[in-house]
Amino acid sequence: MATKKKKRLVNRLPEWSHTPATMALRTVMTAAQVFGLEATLDEMDRLGRGFAKAPWNKRALERCKNRVAFAFPEWDKDRVEDVATGVWGHLFQLGAETLYTPRFLSHDSWVRHACFGKASQAFSEILTNQPVILVTGHFGNWELSGYAMAVLGVPVHAVYRPFDLKPMDNWMKDVRGRRGMQLVDKFGAVRELPHALDNGGMPAFVADQNAGDRGLFVPFFGRLTSTYKSVGMLAMQKNASIICGGGVRSPDRGPDGVDELHDHATGRWQNTMGYRFDIHDVIKPEDWKDQPDPLFYITARYRRAIESMVRTAPEQYFWMHSVWKSRPKHERLRREFPDALKRKLLDLPWMDEAEVERLVDQSGRDIAELDRLNTNRLR
Repeated sequence: MATKKKKRLVNRLPEWSHTPATMALRTVMTAAQVFGLEATLDEMDRLGRGFAKAPWNKRALERCKNRVAFAFPEWDKDRVEDVATGVWGHLFQLGAETLYTPRFLSHDSWVRHACFGKASQAFSEILTNQPVILVTGHFGNWELSGYAMAVLGVPVHAVYRPFDLKPMDNWMKDVRGRRGMQLVDKFGAVRELPHALDNGGMPAFVADQNAGDRGLFVPFFGRLTSTYKSVGMLAMQKNASIICGGGVRSPDRGPDGVDELHDHATGRWQNTMGYRFDIHDVIKPEDWKDQPDPLFYITARYRRAIESMVRTAPEQYFWMHSVWKSRPKHERLRREFPDALKRKLLDLPWMDEAEVERLVDQSGRDIAELDRLNTNRLR
């Protein structure tokens, strides 16, 4: 029997307390900026890693380690644990960086903190052929990608889940709006985003979360994963291209040329809030129009691009998400892998029979795990 989900703490607070609570949070946020970015980020990393190993976080850390170990089976336990704890360090740092983003990413100063590198050519090529959709995952600084584009003059419409604290939600929308980014409530995005594309806007999706039983199940790190259809449906409706990319922290890692816009910097600018935006794939209408199942093709391809970006810096990915929680119908019903799904997977240009068979084998192991847990969901 299903249990009722616990209500969020904020939902249990009386409405009159939302404004004082927001003021308290903003006071703490302001205090964090007094100590400077470099000192703050160092401390946030330390606190995040400490939080990860705290007794009350034991189950969450174990789940995170299990997901990292599944995605990277060749890693030893020490590396898995280091990456898993580093995820919390990254998230604590991300929280601090969010406070500095409106100040640092301005028309004059963004070049010190965000580098588009080789991605700039792809942007210039694609942006001359509107409409365009931006897709990323909970990786690196997922807000930075759209925010930087807004600073550069591209009208970005970022899909988000509204904060439960209404005053905090209003403040966040106001701060983002000053730089040209419009936040779109995920529950009204279906109606608003087509109009945004028609008017030259760029919808931006963080599209890596579990999409539930009704999502499309496509490969992600060797396991079928429920993925949102909305990105592909919007692209097909408006004949739009999809840019798949993400902002990875630290200008001193990654491909040659990443430091082109940072090597002149000194002091705390050098290795603190420095991000490189990488494009991992560009999906154009001509790529999917002749596919047997265009929606499946688009969805599988952008999920593949998200996997590609995660592999560049696994410690900067939100492994806390239950990305593999929902299972395809054949697994829930304990049936064999459908032939129709095999054909769809084989139709993907980057898949071969060996890879499909590995997915089939993994699906069988997942069914056995569902039986062991006596449920229809993976942890």
